[in-house]
Amino acid sequence: MSYPVFAVTVDLVVLTVREGGLHVLLVRRGCEPYLGQWALPGGFVHADEDLAAAARRELAEETGLAEPGGHLEQLASYGAPARDPRGRVVTVAYLALLPDLPAPMAGTDAAAAAWQPVGRQSLAFDHDRILADGVERARSKLEYTPLATAFCPPEFTIAALRTVYEAVWGEAPDPRNFHRKATSAPGFVEPTGRSTEGEPGRPAKLYRRGDAALLNPPILRRRLDVDAAAPT
Repeated sequence: MSYPVFAVTVDLVVLTVREGGLHVLLVRRGCEPYLGQWALPGGFVHADEDLAAAARRELAEETGLAEPGGHLEQLASYGAPARDPRGRVVTVAYLALLPDLPAPMAGTDAAAAAWQPVGRQSLAFDHDRILADGVERARSKLEYTPLATAFCPPEFTIAALRTVYEAVWGEAPDPRNFHRKATSAPGFVEPTGRSTEGEPGRPAKLYRRGDAALLNPPILRRRLDVDAAAPT
């Protein structure tokens, strides 16, 4: 019996918050196909490695970001027959949420690597769709899980945490309501007992991530709050 031959790749949607906005890590392709175009970092899976290991290796090889911390999860698989002009290629996409990091360094087959604001570029292959799926996954995760803290340093203020929600959602939560929800959700954040120092204005309390896996109650986007309040 013969079996169809196809290759497997991994692609990474790596998101961070920089200068108050949501940014994605992109590489400029240094080889065909799509020479010179921006794309998500990724590459072919080796025969002797699993998918998560391939994702971490490609991130390090193409951008120099080795074991950067944060959150990494499998996003989805993409296998349209014509998605790659080199042949039949199925890709498994990963989503990484990271705190702000230094500028990446391009390597292997990438001509350049950079953090870029989400939504300002057209990407190679089907990476526009993969990026859109990754951003929506991140937006949903912030409603029901404490993963917004993956964008933050180990200690952070509630105002900094609110900035993450604003950047990822594209809308600004009400500061007073957000503070109440964030500090009252069991296991979301916990105080460190320390405050900011050396900054203008009143010192702000510092928090760290708690031990909750889910937020109960969730912190919903405004459109979902409106939908939930609508009569049925």
